[in-house]
Amino acid sequence: MSNTVLVTSAAGGMQGRTGRHVADMLLERGVGVRAFVRQRDERSDRLKSLGADIVVGDFLDARSVDAAAQGVSSIYFAYPVQDGLADATAAMALAARRHGVSRLVNLVMYQSSLDAPTPRMRQNYLSEQVFEWAGVGPVHIRATVFYENVARLVGANLPAKGAIRLPLGDQNTLLPLIAAEDVSRIAVGLLTAPALEAGAAYPVIGSVISVRDVVETFARVLQRDTHYEEITDEQWRGEALARGWNAHAVEHLSSLWKSLRAASATAEAARFSASDTIETIGGAKPKTFEQFIRERGAELASPAVRATA
Repeated sequence: MSNTVLVTSAAGGMQGRTGRHVADMLLERGVGVRAFVRQRDERSDRLKSLGADIVVGDFLDARSVDAAAQGVSSIYFAYPVQDGLADATAAMALAARRHGVSRLVNLVMYQSSLDAPTPRMRQNYLSEQVFEWAGVGPVHIRATVFYENVARLVGANLPAKGAIRLPLGDQNTLLPLIAAEDVSRIAVGLLTAPALEAGAAYPVIGSVISVRDVVETFARVLQRDTHYEEITDEQWRGEALARGWNAHAVEHLSSLWKSLRAASATAEAARFSASDTIETIGGAKPKTFEQFIRERGAELASPAVRATA
């Protein structure tokens, strides 16, 4: 078996794009990458030009997953926040077991348990168990909310209204966040480590900031009037669905907003803290929210954001 890593979601989508980051970082290290993508396009062409082996497939097509896993030694599994996680997990677990994969890095939500606050988090926990039962050397990165997704949420309204419209309670609500790039560095560290403890879980938070901090960061970086408008869960759900967000993601986020409001209303939010895993395994200090927004400032200030958010 080769030392090639199968990287799922390698082309990058509308969420954190960790698959794309992981593929890039592995290729920079000279590690063989088999990029699992939905279609051939300019994104897959770019990966091919960097040296990746491109495989077109579908998470929910067990035959294409099986073919993609043949001959690889490790897998990075990152399924988007949409329906189908159980089927995708079963297909990947079967393929990994059939082909003798010895390491699988599984990206899940920060809270992964049977009593986690959102349906997706509870599904993630079941996904973890399936990979462990399959005996394919899984480790689990439990990542909190991506900076990218906060930017996407804000970008839907900011260019037109200068408003951050979310159902997050008052401006003191605390948000545990992380850059997808930092999550990806951890994944690469785990994929290339000499040895790992199968079944280990790595909860990761890059920073903990308040809604007020988010507002002030956007105002400072974009140098424009920016304010927060608290809206109801029903308002947010309706606006998100109207913008084309899938129902699975909307249900997950609606439950997440409630849990963050509740945590900040009690002492529970005190358990959120930045993780040293980012530096010890990922090899770099976590990116701050302001650093991220400065990198994305021109994009966020553009009206075009409304079309892609």
